[in-house]
Amino acid sequence: MKKSYIFGIIVIAIAIGVIISSAGDASQYVSFKEAFAMAEAGDNSKVHVVGRLERTPSGDVVGINYDPVRDPNYLAFNMIDNNNEIRRVVCYNPPPSMQDFKRSEQVVVIGRVKDGQFIASEILMKCPSKYEDSQIKG
Repeated sequence: MKKSYIFGIIVIAIAIGVIISSAGDASQYVSFKEAFAMAEAGDNSKVHVVGRLERTPSGDVVGINYDPVRDPNYLAFNMIDNNNEIRRVVCYNPPPSMQDFKRSEQVVVIGRVKDGQFIASEILMKCPSKYEDSQIKG
C-alpha cells in the first residue's frame, strides 16, 4: 500500500473519532420537569433549559443571590422555563456582567440536576439591546 493511502486512512479514522466524541457531549433542550425526571432516572447528562428570570409586575428581577465580596463564584436565581415552572438555579461561574444578566429577555442555562437543584455550568443570555433595530441616518 502506498504511504498516501495509509495517511488518508489515518486522517479519516481521526475525523470519525472526533465526530463520535463530540456527539457524546451534545446536550438537548428540555424543561425543568424533564431535567429533574432525567436525574431521577439516573441520567446525569448536561441539558439546556430555556427560560426567563423571575420579575415583579414592574419588571424588577427578584430572587437573585449574588454577593461578589463574599463569594464572586456563586450565583443563585429563580428562573421560569417555557412551561412556566419556577426553579432555583445555582451557578458557580457567574456571567461577567450582572447588569446584562438582569436586563436579559431570555436565559439559557446549561447544566445538570444534582442533589435536587439545577446546577448551571454555563449561562447564555439574550439581551434586548443586541437585537433592537437600529436606523442608519444618512
